[in-house]
Amino acid sequence: MKNILLAFLAISMTWACTSNTSEKEESKEVNVYTHRHYESDQQLFKDFEEKTGIKVNVVSANADELIQKMTLEGENSPADVLITVDAGRLHRAKDAGLLQAIESETLNNTIASNLRDVDNQWFGLTIRGRVIIYNPENISPEKISTYESLANPEIDGRLLIRSSSNVYNQSLMASIIAHNGEEAATEWANGVVKNMARDPKGGDRDQIKAVYAGEGDVAVTNTYYLAKMLNSSSEEEVKVAEALKILFPNQEGRGTHINVSGAGVAKYAPNKENAVKFIEFLVSEEAQKVFAGVNYEYPVNEKVEWASTLKEWGDFKRDTLNLSVLGENNDLAVKIFDRAGWK
Repeated sequence: MKNILLAFLAISMTWACTSNTSEKEESKEVNVYTHRHYESDQQLFKDFEEKTGIKVNVVSANADELIQKMTLEGENSPADVLITVDAGRLHRAKDAGLLQAIESETLNNTIASNLRDVDNQWFGLTIRGRVIIYNPENISPEKISTYESLANPEIDGRLLIRSSSNVYNQSLMASIIAHNGEEAATEWANGVVKNMARDPKGGDRDQIKAVYAGEGDVAVTNTYYLAKMLNSSSEEEVKVAEALKILFPNQEGRGTHINVSGAGVAKYAPNKENAVKFIEFLVSEEAQKVFAGVNYEYPVNEKVEWASTLKEWGDFKRDTLNLSVLGENNDLAVKIFDRAGWK
């Protein structure tokens, strides 16, 4: 970590010097700190450069490293845009004072209000549903139709789910707190821990593969992981994914929990105008088609068609909770996990 941060700071000093020598010139670059690591994003960076003539300088790392980097850089940070996944992380960056509010009719008109920060400091770029995957030969969907049902005694020893340190699960818990209250959320966490087929390990794909392998009957995953497996070049991954079924929880109630990957303009952005242009481009129909088609994410731009795999799953009722609440409830979610012994 120390070496990574030193390298980051060296890059930052170089960018800062370059910026200072050309303050009076029209900026033709935008510095993007991104947690996303997908082919879709690399394609879009090139598309933006070709469309605008603005060069996209990219620093890639995980969210915690990027947030720490921006914190250490302070006012000298060259960052113009921060891109990361999950509203919980976006809120963390906002709470650390690393983002700034911006005014953009394009963003406000394109992105639903629940998918962007209440203070306009971050904006959703893509949507993911957190769904239930199950083995149809071993369990009926009626038994697992809600997130709450995953804590029922009849699921004992059959559930596979990631660790409590995973932000996707923290945000799911944060949504349960928002809808059901702390006491009910605590009972849910206790029930889920009792029902685990094994100690949490691995990512969402590992949970899916473990259901196929018979280690459990039910798993929790983000939609795009299953979609990517169904469209994988690996015959084994396709076979695994095709053998299982997807269920969108809580369709008779609040709807399925969703989250976003998103972006915000850095507080000390040296190229603020270009940063806004860049984020606006990412929610354009042109860019959203790439997110949807390459990475199997749901577009925030409602004019854009879903990928064929997502269409096959059908439409579903979404939880309309403002995603800012996920970040606000994150600390409590972690405390509940810890009290429940969710590893």
